Amino acid sequence: MSFSSDDFAKALEQHDYQFQRGQVVRGKAFSYENDGVLIDVGGKSTAFLPKDEASLRRFSNLEDVVPLQEERDFLIIREQDLDGQVTVSIRQLEIRQIWERFQEMQDNGQTVQVRVSGVNKGGVTVDVQGVRGFIPRSHLVDKNNLDSLVGKAITVAFLEVNRESRRLVFSERQANHAASLGQLQVGQLVEGKIVGIKPFGVFVDFGITTGLLHINQISKNYVSALDQTFHVGQSIKALVIDVDEIKQRISLSTKVLENYPGEVLEKMDEVMAEAGVRAEKAKETLFNSDEVDE
Repeated sequence: MSFSSDDFAKALEQHDYQFQRGQVVRGKAFSYENDGVLIDVGGKSTAFLPKDEASLRRFSNLEDVVPLQEERDFLIIREQDLDGQVTVSIRQLEIRQIWERFQEMQDNGQTVQVRVSGVNKGGVTVDVQGVRGFIPRSHLVDKNNLDSLVGKAITVAFLEVNRESRRLVFSERQANHAASLGQLQVGQLVEGKIVGIKPFGVFVDFGITTGLLHINQISKNYVSALDQTFHVGQSIKALVIDVDEIKQRISLSTKVLENYPGEVLEKMDEVMAEAGVRAEKAKETLFNSDEVDE
């Protein structure tokens, strides 16, 4: 059977090439132009990739970033013109993929390295994988000498990822805090100072981070009034009984150091003085008993 040009045209019409802006299409570069590349995306006509849409990275030769006949994905950024040609972009597809990756990293509590590019009154601007972000002054470790940060690479956590509004906000302090949590282990004895007293427990700052000594973890006996037992600035030793890296919370206990119920309340100084020895004994039974849950 012969296959005429009319048959070929009818065959093409059976395929619905309704290219739309925002659609990802598969194609191959087949011809370099002065200001871009012609791309075969399987339609009746070609697609055009402008040179400034060829990559998110800087480049000198178009051939290096868009080789001929190499199949890859393109993002349609302008629908068909009168000649049926669409305009496509690699750069904007890469940006879209980066934002999706950023969102996934935030959801997983991951950190990323950024480079400080500028300073303003609210904090510093940063560059990360070709995208601009921001770190508020309150979320920097060094808040007082922002100019010295320009050009430096720092590790940060994600505070806000909003692709629609192009808002990308980071926290260096939160990343440092997350790294600190990784240094802690259940059963570890820590020493610090009480920095806050609440009805439900006391907060202990032990240098690396702050942990909560819940009222139920102070003693095996009932504790009626925390402010009669503790004061802000008081030194205290406690055992780490839980490290929640997702919620970034540290749970502490002193009741596991007691030899008998109520000892912490009656002989606090003695329990603290022997905390090292008691902690070793407590670790032997900590994972094999329900003591900390009582």
